[in-house]
Amino acid sequence: MQDKKTKTLVVSALFAALCCVTTLVPHIPTPLGGYIHAGDALVILSAFALGPLWGALAAGIGSGLADVITGYMLYAPGTFVIKALMALIAGLILRGGVFKKPAVNAFLASFAAELFMVAGYFVYEYWILGYGYGVIANVPMNAIQGAFGMVAGSALYLALPLEKLNLK
Repeated sequence: MQDKKTKTLVVSALFAALCCVTTLVPHIPTPLGGYIHAGDALVILSAFALGPLWGALAAGIGSGLADVITGYMLYAPGTFVIKALMALIAGLILRGGVFKKPAVNAFLASFAAELFMVAGYFVYEYWILGYGYGVIANVPMNAIQGAFGMVAGSALYLALPLEKLNLK
C-alpha cells in the first residue's frame, strides 16, 4: 500500500511541473511586459484534483517557476501568491459544492479564481510594480487568459477520472 502523504506530494510535484510547462508554452507577450499563457487551466485543475492547500502549493510553485525561467523575475513573487490564492479559492468553492451539478460548481469555482487573477495582477502591477494606470492595458489580455483557463480547467476536471488519484 502506498503512503498517502508521499503520493500526494508526488502528484503535487507533477501538477507543479504541469503548471510550469503550460505557462511556458504558448507564451504571448502583453503590452506592459507580462505574458499570457495556458497555465491557468492547470492552476484550476490542480485545485480541483489536489484540493485547496496542495493545489495552491502546486499552482504557486509551478507558475512562479515559469516566471523565473522566462526571465520575468519582477512577476515571480506576485505570480506565486496570485496563482496559489487562485487555486485556494477554486478548491474551497468546489469543495463547498453549493449546486448538485459538478459542472456548475466547477464553472463557478474557476470563474471566481480567474476573476481574482485579473484583479490580483491589476493590484500587483499598479501598486507593487508601480506601473500606474497603464495596467489597464493588461486587463483584457488577463481576462482572455482567465476565460481560457476557466473553460479548459473545468473541462479537464469533468473529463478526467481524478477520483482514481485517491488523494482526498
